[in-house]
Amino acid sequence: MDQITFQHDTVLSDIHMLLPNAHHLMTRLNGVGQPVFISKFKIMSDGERHDRNDPGEGLKEVEEYDKKKEDGGKDTKVAQGKDGEEGGKGNVEPFLDEDGDLDIMHRPRTNPKEDSGRDVVCPVILQQSNPVLEQEEGDTDDEDDKPLNNIIKIEHTMATPLEDVGKQVWRGAFFLADFIVSKPHIFRGATVLELGAGTGLTSIIMATIAKTVYCTDVGEDLLSMCKKNVTLNRHMMEPADADMEFSWTEEEVADIYNNTKIIIAADVCYDDDLTDGLFRTLYRLCCSFSHTCTIFISIEKRMNFTLRHMDVSCDAYNHFRHCLFQLQDLVDGRCSFRVEQLPSNFAQFLLYERIEQLLRWKVLCWRCAAAASSGAGNALQSCCPGVQVAQSAGHLLVRTGLLLWLACQRL
Repeated sequence: MDQITFQHDTVLSDIHMLLPNAHHLMTRLNGVGQPVFISKFKIMSDGERHDRNDPGEGLKEVEEYDKKKEDGGKDTKVAQGKDGEEGGKGNVEPFLDEDGDLDIMHRPRTNPKEDSGRDVVCPVILQQSNPVLEQEEGDTDDEDDKPLNNIIKIEHTMATPLEDVGKQVWRGAFFLADFIVSKPHIFRGATVLELGAGTGLTSIIMATIAKTVYCTDVGEDLLSMCKKNVTLNRHMMEPADADMEFSWTEEEVADIYNNTKIIIAADVCYDDDLTDGLFRTLYRLCCSFSHTCTIFISIEKRMNFTLRHMDVSCDAYNHFRHCLFQLQDLVDGRCSFRVEQLPSNFAQFLLYERIEQLLRWKVLCWRCAAAASSGAGNALQSCCPGVQVAQSAGHLLVRTGLLLWLACQRL
């Protein structure tokens, strides 16, 4: 069941391929029939973490693990060779049964209950997800598996089509999570909005530090998986507010616009249309804020061979940079933006390959004085033509359940 079938449009995250001793437990099928796995990721302590000074440090455990496997195989072969030589250079007669066939001696099996090194594995019939069954399974897991504050449990899929890559865990999310853990003073006590949260890993890490985190993405199946991950890791957050749903009330929408000081996005710019939608969303959100906002974006600079160039290029990243500096050069009297690429020399707390193509950008936004006195309703209305907006006591009342991220992609 754990075998992955690749097709021409299949995409698999490096996170799921390079982790040593990684056992991805297949738990269920999601609403569209895709296998769902659950993995555990450890937040390393100061003594365990890998510094960024050595670009290949994050893979040392992988290489050592592979080397041990190879050495173990060689030792076994050498031992078998020595045993053959000591036996008199092949003079030992093989064990034959009464029919003349080779009789193989099997090692006696121990009782699984007496063997404490392995758990008893029972077959399970996987079915598509059922909310009631998921809740019951979650309650059972909580009783049997004691949560640890340094272990994150994430439900995800593997080897998905391009449109479902948000259901996997990507290096960009780990990279941004490392930055959050290494610089907690930036986010402590803040209200944070994440766009394109995917499995929710970065939002979960952020929720251990920030005051409020709005975790947003597109698609009911993806959002249900994200909600499940928040529930699985609620022991890391404040119990009272660990998995509250956003109901689009006037107070909740007002809280986003009045208090959101930081926006984050992890590895969401791999397609030009999505990149355009992201920057339209950022622009209109920042124009609706009455205060300064800081945006942190992590991205992996992916190299691909293209027939158009007949060479290796990074078109998605180039388009991302073009949009960044286009935003910075924008002069419309409403908002001003300053773009800055940040260094990547902060500590590494999660185990993954921190390659040099992982980059981090910071965008600082502030409203112009002339635009600060105008209402934000028109900005949201132009951003999301399918969303009805009413101005009431200075607060925006959104009358539909559409996410800003989804609405801006549909422009």
